Order: sequence, then C-alpha cells, then structure tokens
Amino acid sequence: MGISFSVLSSGSTGNATIVRNEDTTLLIDAGLSARRIDELLKEREMMGEEIDGILVTHEHSDHIRGLGAVARKYNLPIYANEKTWEAMSKSLGKIAEENRIVLESHEVKDFGTLRVEPFEISHDAAAPVGYCFYDGDEKLGVATDLGYVSDKVKKALDGSDVLVLEANHDIEMLRMGRYPWNTKRRILGDMGHLSNNSAGDALSELLTGDTKRTYLAHLSLDHNMMDLARMTVRDTMEDRGCFFKDSEFKLCDTYYDRPTPWDKVGE
Repeated sequence: MGISFSVLSSGSTGNATIVRNEDTTLLIDAGLSARRIDELLKEREMMGEEIDGILVTHEHSDHIRGLGAVARKYNLPIYANEKTWEAMSKSLGKIAEENRIVLESHEVKDFGTLRVEPFEISHDAAAPVGYCFYDGDEKLGVATDLGYVSDKVKKALDGSDVLVLEANHDIEMLRMGRYPWNTKRRILGDMGHLSNNSAGDALSELLTGDTKRTYLAHLSLDHNMMDLARMTVRDTMEDRGCFFKDSEFKLCDTYYDRPTPWDKVGE
C-alpha cells in the first residue's frame, strides 16, 4: 500500500492532515472542532476510530483547537515534544496520562511499518516541528508554519517523494493588507510564515528527481490566492533556473474548507 495522505484542512482557520499506510493511520494536528474533523474524515471515507494517534506540530490554536476533544472521543495517544506539552496542556482539558506521550524533536519513532521523524522548524511557538514519514523507499515531508527554510529543514526534507510546504502569503498583499504593522512584521520575520517567494526559493533547492509533487499549504485567506501562490512559486523556481513540466513535477492545491483527494506517495 505504501504511504497515502490527505490534507483535510489547511490555513489559519484550522489545520489537520491524515497520513496512513497498510497498518497505521496518524492525524497531524487537530486544529478544528472534533465534529468538523469527523466530517472531513467522512469525505475521505474514513472514521475517527481508524486513527491510531495524533502528532502535534505546535501549540497554536489553529493546530490544536479540537485536539483534546478528538483524543478523548477516540481514546487516542497524543505525541508532542516536552516544550509543546508544557505550552498546550491547559488548553486541552483532561487527557488520560497514558495518552500523553513525549516525542522529542529528532526522535525517530516507528508506528508499525510507518516511520516518523520530527524535525525542528522556526516559528513563534514553544518548540515547533515538521514531520517526515517513511515506508520502505517512500518519503513524505510536511513543513508548515515556518519563518524560513533553514539548512536543517532542507536536510530533513531532502529526497521527499511528495512535500506539503507552506506558501502562506503574497508579500505585497500582506504589506498592503489590514493587519497592524506588528502582526505583519511577525508574519514576515524568521519566526513567522513562508511567503510564496520563499516557498519557491526553497523548492528550487529541494527539487530532485525523486520529488513528484508539492502541496502548497497554509495559505492566508486575506493575503494570498491559490492561483497566485502557484504562479509565484513556479516563477520563482524558473528565475532560479529550475524548469519543469507538469508531467515531471506538479504543484498541488490545499483548501481551508475541504480535504485534498487521497494521494499515494509512491505513484
């Protein structure tokens, strides 16, 4: 079967992604209500009872809003590093002690035949991480909510068959937008979010013969558009000498209000 995944929801209104292989199903973040997550799973012909655990990237509300409720409803273990646990514990309500599991950054964990490797990213949270997933020769990399793509992040994501990468905002739309300057400065900074241009810069270095698709994720509803994100990322990559045909490499959309189709990483 290999690795399959669906980005259930992506953006400032809530984030959740389902990743599975033949013997394990994991949810990355639960930033929507438990009811909404159930609805999104149903759209992908799944039920919450099929989930084996929840991986947390960081403690911001758009990533943990429904975490406690989902964990209690389905009696699921939650995996997060110690600093993230400290930052989010009060927001979750009562969690069974056996379901409070520490998975530190750079600590590799095998869930059956699905290997999970967290890696540190730069964001204004306690100890934010991205994740890489492995099954045999297949690799899926997931990195959103990061101010810049460091050499360590590039090393972690290198060789991914499929990537889920943040393309949060168009720089000029953000600068001209309604947010106060302090918020704009935070988003634009090294502890904020990746712009379309920054995503294109990163992809121009990450793109190898192994990489088939990249899903542009966590788009701002106020300061980005999917067509603009795709165009800017592609233009930035071409400006850096990275040319490709859709048959060789494809930029894919994510949505805040509906899940992406199932993607089989090995195909």
